[in-house]
Amino acid sequence: MKKLLLRLAPLAGITSAQGRGTIALGNSAWHPKAALLLHFGLVCSCVVFSLDALAAESGPGEVPPPMRPVVDAAVARVKPALVRILVVSTTYSEGREIKSQAAGSGAIITREGHIVSNHHVAGRAVRIVCTLADREEIEAELIGTDPLTDICVLQLKPARPREFPVAVFGDSASLRVGDAVVAMGSPMALSQSVTLGIISNTEMIMPRFFGPMARLRQEGEDVGSLVRWIGHDAPIYGGNSGGPLVNLNGEIIGINEISLGLGGAIPGNLARRVAEQLRQYGRARRAWLGLEVQPLLKDSKTDRGALVASVLEDSPAQRAGLKSGDLLVRVGEQPVRVRHEEELPVLMGMISDLPIGKETTLVIVRGSEEKNFRATPTEREELRPRQKELRQWGLTGRNLSSLLARELKRPSRDGVLVTSVRPGGPAGEAKPPMQAQDMLVQVNDEPIKSLQDLIEVTRRLTEGKKEPVPVLVAYERKDRRHIAVVLLGIRELRDPGLEVAKAWLPVETQVISRDIAKQFGDTNLKGYYVTRVYPDSTAASAGLRAGDLMVAVDDEKLTADAPEHEDDLATLLRQFDPGAKIKLSIVRGKEHQAVNVELARTPPLRREMKKYRNDDFEFLARDIAFHDRAEEQWPADQTGVLIEDVKSGSWAELGQLYSGDLVSEIDGQPIRKVDELRPIMEKIAAAKKRSVVVKVLRGIHTRFLELEPKWPQ
Repeated sequence: MKKLLLRLAPLAGITSAQGRGTIALGNSAWHPKAALLLHFGLVCSCVVFSLDALAAESGPGEVPPPMRPVVDAAVARVKPALVRILVVSTTYSEGREIKSQAAGSGAIITREGHIVSNHHVAGRAVRIVCTLADREEIEAELIGTDPLTDICVLQLKPARPREFPVAVFGDSASLRVGDAVVAMGSPMALSQSVTLGIISNTEMIMPRFFGPMARLRQEGEDVGSLVRWIGHDAPIYGGNSGGPLVNLNGEIIGINEISLGLGGAIPGNLARRVAEQLRQYGRARRAWLGLEVQPLLKDSKTDRGALVASVLEDSPAQRAGLKSGDLLVRVGEQPVRVRHEEELPVLMGMISDLPIGKETTLVIVRGSEEKNFRATPTEREELRPRQKELRQWGLTGRNLSSLLARELKRPSRDGVLVTSVRPGGPAGEAKPPMQAQDMLVQVNDEPIKSLQDLIEVTRRLTEGKKEPVPVLVAYERKDRRHIAVVLLGIRELRDPGLEVAKAWLPVETQVISRDIAKQFGDTNLKGYYVTRVYPDSTAASAGLRAGDLMVAVDDEKLTADAPEHEDDLATLLRQFDPGAKIKLSIVRGKEHQAVNVELARTPPLRREMKKYRNDDFEFLARDIAFHDRAEEQWPADQTGVLIEDVKSGSWAELGQLYSGDLVSEIDGQPIRKVDELRPIMEKIAAAKKRSVVVKVLRGIHTRFLELEPKWPQ
């Protein structure tokens, strides 16, 4: 993969698709855990000033005095409509839906509270909270999103209907290189900020030397196929994504998205058109012909047209008669001229804007002959439908769009595309195991045509079942069809049971090695050094202390003198019954003493404690073990359940519940053991509570946590 100087401002995760150099944006503007290789930013401009000439009149980083009133006025027009966007977004990996928190920026564009931002900021959001310029926090919902242009629209949902301040769009087509612009947003999830710069390029694209696979992609869509970014040098940082690029008239002329050394903003005219469609339809509606075009070749004998590279099977263009190698010279009444990469997004935009379902004339040159064809564009589908986690299968999957079915060379859209499989889960444990890119097409005798089919079949097969149900699954891997038995369902945790009780001396010890004995001045000294005496135990009652040297049991001398003899004491004590009394010979200081001790019953181990797994919040809890209480020095009356595991990307982790926390209350109800925790969590799930308050003890500190799940509809 070529090394790209591309940074994301609002990125939660950056991946290289299939290792082929595809740049994939994250699902939000800024994530505190992300290493920001990519950085999406902002750009705006309108009024023309020569900043270089004015710079001499101001200090470093200062606005030149002649510009101060203009900049102040521009900022004042937009700032009331500027918002910081905090999101909980979803990604899918290893058979799970993974939640993450991130932040970006946006601007209010209607009195009703519609906000324009980037798809990669909030297009996958399940919860959105917006902070207004006056620091008021209001929840919002996703109205529509468009990965192809990386634009989304949110709507504020205040407690009572009200009107909001708005920012207006300017004409991004009127921008000129050198125009002054202001980038506004919330870098690094901080409060709103402003940076000043100039327009550097009005037709910025991904450089060709990056290679054909190094493209900026969202949900598989090539953003650069429609977007020519506005390049600018106003500083932008992680979290600026989705924020407005503003001209000195105080108008939005771009939506900040990337940084390629320069900042890059989606042109405001394009963002405005897409936002209007998202508000109206919930999606961007585009015409589709099934053509893939590229600039004319360097040795082309003509300077008009664009080279038709591919014509997709059963597409409007193929049905009209177009072929690979044709030169497309006119679309409707619009002439076509694409000699350079910068001109390609203009042509793709022209095709996308054709009337859907209305016949259009396409003029091509084939050989030396000019031909007219009539094509009827259809509506372009999304490339990759949304994924969903199927817990009972231990996999994530999605439906096929017609475009994706073509890419995968599928004869139809039937089936569910497996996008990831949980290691050790039902699908992953099948023989042969299922894997990503498999097409699940049948369960028992029922054909599976869609995710909804699979969800319904799963519900019927698992409803009321406490144990996994074996089902025969058919899935296709490229041109091969496999069958496998899948144990469908979530296996309940079993009570591990208790080990046979044995006699136990309630102390911790280490062997008196030969080197230690030598330092004590007695090379014949053998036995055990007492490192700890458990409080409120028979050993403590008998008077044993940390630092005692145990050298004999019932007058039988101990022979341990090397670390490998550590378990010999426990083996020796097993010949006694719990409750038996033994005489220990000890050395305390220089004094030899005999101590009579009653042996206790071995306490249950941590692995023997009853456990409870919650699949809604994705944590594992267990009862407190003896050794937990001793190590944490909890008093005898301390109750609660110990969190043993929290899944990454879970609602529990997002609420800052951690492994090692002791949960003592949930929504004010005391929790003493997991048998009390289970029914409380079941009631919470049945009521679909929006917020769950958990009281935890973490070390010496008590915390109240708010877990805020988004329940499936």
